[in-house]
Amino acid sequence: MDFPPYLASMPMHAITEIHGEPGLLERFRLEIQSFDETARERLTAALDLAAELHRDDRRVREPYLNHLLRVAIRLMHHYQVRDVDVIVAGLLHDAVEDHPDELAGDAGGEDPTPAALATLAARFGPRVARLVAAVTNPRYDPSRDRDEQYREHVAASLDREPWARVIKVSDFTDNGVGVIHTVGPKVESSARKYRPLVPVYRELVTRPDTPLSAEVKRHILGQLDLAEERFSAILDQPAHRH
Repeated sequence: MDFPPYLASMPMHAITEIHGEPGLLERFRLEIQSFDETARERLTAALDLAAELHRDDRRVREPYLNHLLRVAIRLMHHYQVRDVDVIVAGLLHDAVEDHPDELAGDAGGEDPTPAALATLAARFGPRVARLVAAVTNPRYDPSRDRDEQYREHVAASLDREPWARVIKVSDFTDNGVGVIHTVGPKVESSARKYRPLVPVYRELVTRPDTPLSAEVKRHILGQLDLAEERFSAILDQPAHRH
C-alpha cells in the first residue's frame, strides 16, 4: 500500500480516516525508526502482542488496535517520550483490563489480573507491568455509579505514578478530543463520562513531577481545552425546536 510522503506529519485521525489501520501501522514504523535496534524490537513485540490480544475488538467503526496505535504515536510524536517502557505500556494499556484470561493462561483463576500482570512483567519487565496496572480499571462496585468509580480510580492511581499520567492523558486525548470522530449514542455517553476528568488531568499535567517539557504541557493543556469545547458542544446545546 502506498502512503504519501507527508504521512509523518498528518494528524492521526486523518490517517485513520484516509488510510485506516495500515496507515497507522506505517506511521508507528516511521516513529520508531529513530530508536536503537533493541528498543525497536521491544516496541514491535509489544505491538504484536497488542494486535493479537485485541484482534477481534472494535471501537464503534474501527479496529481497537487503531486506538492503541494513536496512543503510542502521540506519546512519541507530540509528547516527545523516548522512554521505551512508557511507550510499551501505552500499547498494552488495555491488555490486562480487556484480556486478563488470555494473558494469565493457566495461572489465572477467579481474578486473573495479578497473573496477567505477571505475564507482562516476565515479557517486558516489572516497570511496564506497574504502569499498565496503574491505568487498569479495578472491578467496580455494582451498587455505585460506574463512571464515578472510574474517575475516583483515575485520580488515585495517577497521583502516585507520574509516567502513568502521561499514558492516561494520551488515552484521554484519543477518547475525549477524538469524541467527534465517533457516531451514535457513544458520543454523548463518552462526553458525560470524560468531561468531569478535564480539570483532574489539567491539575495532574501541570504538576512539577509530571515528566514532560513545558512546551509539551502547553500542548496538552490546549488539547484539554479543545476536549472541553467539544464536550460543551455535545452536552450544553439547547434542545432543537421543531
